[in-house]
Amino acid sequence: MRFDFRCLDARADAPLLHSWVTRPYASFWGMLAADLEDVVEEYARIQASGHHHALLGLDGGVPAFLMEEYLPAASPLAGLYAVQPGDMGMHLLVAPPPGDPQLGYTTAVMDAVLGRLFAKPGVERVVVEPDARNTKIHALNERLGFQPEGLVTLPDKEALLSFCSRADYLAARKALRVSGDAADITAAQTPTTTLQGVAL
Repeated sequence: MRFDFRCLDARADAPLLHSWVTRPYASFWGMLAADLEDVVEEYARIQASGHHHALLGLDGGVPAFLMEEYLPAASPLAGLYAVQPGDMGMHLLVAPPPGDPQLGYTTAVMDAVLGRLFAKPGVERVVVEPDARNTKIHALNERLGFQPEGLVTLPDKEALLSFCSRADYLAARKALRVSGDAADITAAQTPTTTLQGVAL
């Protein structure tokens, strides 16, 4: 597998996103009751913000996941923790699998996302704040090096604030390769990105 990234088009990609975010598995994304226009409006707002940006992750050219990157200092996290230079926030939603789930796939997706973020100049730490009840994403985050900090109250949820430094990510990635728990993580996997007018 090889992952690439492209900027999300809020209008053109809305039908695809709507088919993901309104499924029960995506309940923690908070858009189960959204209609198509709600999705367009939400992602048009994100793409126009200047501090928050959404991308589609492609697997062999096929949309496979949605990622968002944002500046914590300009987000609802501002004031809830001591934002450091080099912090970058991230959200991730993997598409529903077309068939049986592939073992290690979400780990490989997370690896590609973190690899992309840490390749950006100045990024030293990735920040996540998933719903405190979302135990599956907590386990995935810890597998790739995130360290839980504690609970924070955001406008839409009680969240588990966690951080992943570059060193923690590289150590976790090495441990996964050595253990064989994530055979799809390889040093040769280098995601590429197609971006237009992205400031982040």
